[in-house]
This record gives sequence, structure tokens and C-alpha cells, in this order.
Amino acid sequence: MRHRVKKKHFDRTKEQRLALYRSLARALIMEERIETSLQKAKAVRPFVEKLINLGKKGDLSSRRLALSLLPDRRVVKRLFEDVAPRFENRNGGYTRIIRLPERRKGDGCELAILELVE
Repeated sequence: MRHRVKKKHFDRTKEQRLALYRSLARALIMEERIETSLQKAKAVRPFVEKLINLGKKGDLSSRRLALSLLPDRRVVKRLFEDVAPRFENRNGGYTRIIRLPERRKGDGCELAILELVE
């Protein structure tokens, strides 16, 4: 039964799901625009928005929390120095999901573009 289960599991264990979120968030922060499946984009969006909120705070404890969620110093540095200051006057909604009209060839999955709002 799926009572009170609010997140997508993607048929993965918790560790595998966290690795998926980390890799998608890393790619989004570095490239600022990624193409992925619609369900993965919807699932990783809150993870990325929490990271950007930590980046907006900018203090040492926020940096350490961001490093625990996304253990790549290069990405966290870019998050705190380049990405988060752009959203200083914005209270939320840092990402945008754009559905693509075509589906993926192999499995017919809906595709989407996940990007940072300018």
C-alpha cells in the first residue's frame, strides 16, 4: 500500500535515489539547463531549491550543510558564488520545468527541460 507516501521512488533504494538527485543537481548547477525525464525533473526540483536557499544564506553552517547534501566542493563554490546571488531578491521558484513535445525513443518517457530561472 502507498498510504502517505509522497515521493517518487523510481524503483531505487534510498542511497541510489540520493545519488540520482545529487548528479542531477550537480549537472543543473554547473550547466544551468538539463534535459531529463519529466518525473525526475519534478522530483529533483525541491532538492535544488533547498540548495539554492542554503546558498542565499551564505554562512559557514549553510556551506557545510550544502557540502553534506552535495559533496563536491567545486559545485558548492559555484552555487554560493555565482548561482545563489542571482536569486537574492527572489523568494522561491528558482527552477523552471518545460515539457518537451517528443518522447524518448527507447521507453516512450515524457521529456522535460529543467533550468534555472534568469
